[in-house]
Amino acid sequence: MVQANKQAGKPQGSKPAPSPAALARPAHGSPAPHDCTGAESIVRSLEAAGVDTVFGIPGGAILPTYDPLMDSKKLRHILVRHEQGGGHAASGYAHATGRVGVTMATSGPGATNLVTPLADAHMDSIPLVAITGQVGAPLIGTDAFQEADIVGITLPVTKHNFLVTDPAEIPRTIAEAFHIAQTGRPGPVLVDIAKSAMQAQTRFEWPSELNLPGYHPVTKPHSKQIREAARLIASSRKPVLYVGGGIIRSGAAAQLRRLVDLSGAAVVTTLMARGALPDSHPQHLGMPGMHGTVPAVAALQKADLVVALGARFDDRVTGRLDSFAPLATIVHADIDPAEIGKNRDVDVPIVGDLKEVIDDLIPELEREHDKNGRPDIEGWWRQIDAWRDTYPLGFTEPNDGLLAPQHILSRLSEISGPESIYVAGVGQHQMWASQFIRYERPNSWINSGGLGTMGYSIPAAMGAKVGAPDRTVWAIDGDGCFQMTNQELATCTINDIPIKVALINNSSLGMVRQWQTLFYNERYSNTDLHTGHGTRRVPDFVKLADAYGCEGIRVERLDEVDDAIRRAEEINDRPVLIDFNVSRNAMVWPMVAAGVSNDDIQYARGISPAWDREE
Repeated sequence: MVQANKQAGKPQGSKPAPSPAALARPAHGSPAPHDCTGAESIVRSLEAAGVDTVFGIPGGAILPTYDPLMDSKKLRHILVRHEQGGGHAASGYAHATGRVGVTMATSGPGATNLVTPLADAHMDSIPLVAITGQVGAPLIGTDAFQEADIVGITLPVTKHNFLVTDPAEIPRTIAEAFHIAQTGRPGPVLVDIAKSAMQAQTRFEWPSELNLPGYHPVTKPHSKQIREAARLIASSRKPVLYVGGGIIRSGAAAQLRRLVDLSGAAVVTTLMARGALPDSHPQHLGMPGMHGTVPAVAALQKADLVVALGARFDDRVTGRLDSFAPLATIVHADIDPAEIGKNRDVDVPIVGDLKEVIDDLIPELEREHDKNGRPDIEGWWRQIDAWRDTYPLGFTEPNDGLLAPQHILSRLSEISGPESIYVAGVGQHQMWASQFIRYERPNSWINSGGLGTMGYSIPAAMGAKVGAPDRTVWAIDGDGCFQMTNQELATCTINDIPIKVALINNSSLGMVRQWQTLFYNERYSNTDLHTGHGTRRVPDFVKLADAYGCEGIRVERLDEVDDAIRRAEEINDRPVLIDFNVSRNAMVWPMVAAGVSNDDIQYARGISPAWDREE
């Protein structure tokens, strides 16, 4: 028996689901049917789906699966130190590779510890499959030891989930889980399998086709909508392409570059889309929103056309929604029809995969140019360049003798370079990393955007390094975030996963402290972490790094910054942690306060741009 729960949505289109064989790498072939236990069937199914890495922790209900897992020649299991770490590691792996990340946990608290990673993946559209053990089928509903209704608990934060009690259903269910996770709008899928199903005898047989009634994601956009979007772009005098994480998920960075060059439009890339267009591209204005660049925020506010590509008009981008881009006609393209019109009324809705959307849009735009010529946008670019000249990203050196975090991240960007992967936690360090590191390629910036999960960086960096072992991976973390999941450094050391950690240590919950500075009369309630800035460090991060088998480096002076980064770059046989002691008074600017209009952006404390005076 399989019970499935799926969030409500409209069936779209009639495109048939691809064969499950497409889920596996071609070299695997089609595995032959054979008799086995349900647990063996789980392992065979993961192999058939093309999985090479599983992040997990064994426990009572999942234990039958860990026995045959030990014999697999195709699956690498990485024993994490906490199920949350396993979930975030699977997310980092998926971010870095574009493939489905896989995590495994036991029932009860093991499964509930996956709720945060699942919610995180759901918000950021990350393809992830979680396999959880459940108590035996006869015990379900009896409040048995370590029983939790993880299917019910995760219903709002998964794209789909299953409860499997019949071992014969294991291969088909896992094949469906992988198909759902990586098609349409990607997302997490949970497969909860009863222990009794793992222990029972069954026959493994990988399905030759999938039958998912009602699940047919639309990938091909409607030609009429494409033509209308092309007409609007070709006639706009102040166009902006508002690029979201959907471009990364679709793998459409090359298509985006062609559209940008053809249209001449200004481009902004959201927190989840950094790297989709190189920062060095002359039409790229940077990140919009609460801590976006002034030119990016201003361009959206003054645009006459906003073309949203894989973005969801998040409150951190729009500010007060009723004042966002008030002069603009809106074109919104997304794979998920539920996102279109959800937050902002849309003039031209386009449902489809962004690769196909842009591939169809480019020839239509070329036809419009051939027919009517190119629009006059020189005045628009003069205005944008004036904003760029007047309000560049920058920072002031702290006056307390401690380091400027912005300087550290600028130097990290320069020394490590654009081929590295940068993985952030959540808070000030995340915003500084999005601002001061230069991103020149997709899949080089990984962070928790929608859910804003503290503790994300270390395990996600671990997963990214496993998925992309030939690339340098930097975890950029704050001392608050780091203390939530730093135990995964043990996992990294034991499993030869040499990530590098830039710890931006301001001895505070930095972003909360910034808000207390600005909105709570500098009343710093419970934000002092006591992790540095004196003789008493709790903990001493360099000693902690040593205890975990890592190289620990402390940096307290400006002239030590470059040498420490270069030393870390040279160490590749173990993880490295650099404890950068930075000023707790450093703040993230620009800033749009929560709930106010983007017109009220502050370039720095007490300095607000005046758009109208510059037009």
